[in-house]
Amino acid sequence: MAAEPMALLGLAKTSLREQTLTALRQAITTGQLAPGKHLVETELSEMLNISRGTLREALRQLQQEGLVAPGPRGRLAVRSLDVKEIRDIFAVRAALETLAAQTLCRLDDRSEAVAHLRSALEIMDQEVKHSIERGIEADLDFHRVLCRLTNNESLLHAWEQLEGSIRMSIMWAGKERGVKNMSVSRHAEIVDAIDSADVALAATVISAHMDTAAEVLVTP
Repeated sequence: MAAEPMALLGLAKTSLREQTLTALRQAITTGQLAPGKHLVETELSEMLNISRGTLREALRQLQQEGLVAPGPRGRLAVRSLDVKEIRDIFAVRAALETLAAQTLCRLDDRSEAVAHLRSALEIMDQEVKHSIERGIEADLDFHRVLCRLTNNESLLHAWEQLEGSIRMSIMWAGKERGVKNMSVSRHAEIVDAIDSADVALAATVISAHMDTAAEVLVTP
């Protein structure tokens, strides 16, 4: 009988850690915790009403995701991006998403995957018209779906590890520049390449897509 409360306690602890992660990610990617901001454990634990142990677990995860980084004295701070880092992020995205698109190109039956991607495009078209924030989420969801449809968990995990940095790059550039990357027609080129099963074309389209997206973000 004693094992049941312990199991429930473990679930509650995991849930609290996830809530802490979500709150901190949102604060960082929206600029509430600005780039370069030192993260003081006592302040954050009081603000979030959590233990310092739970906070440290969340901060370790955020460090792995590249959202926070240690400073000269080892103190964690919100990561500050520069132009080179943004280009590097999008170069890695290009490699991951090229693999995803080419994997889908090689499917004997691509119809279901293509239908999912076209549905994601329709959602993006509507969300961009609603607000910049919802457009950003729909854009990210399209690329996440592209990776998820491969059924390659390692690929999806690698992409999701970049997601925080992608959001930070948009924040760094400003939402006005970020919205310029939400062209449904440019995303449709990716789906068309997959639908045609043209592996070489898929690689070319993804590379051009990511190069353009990076340049939009880094060019004032």
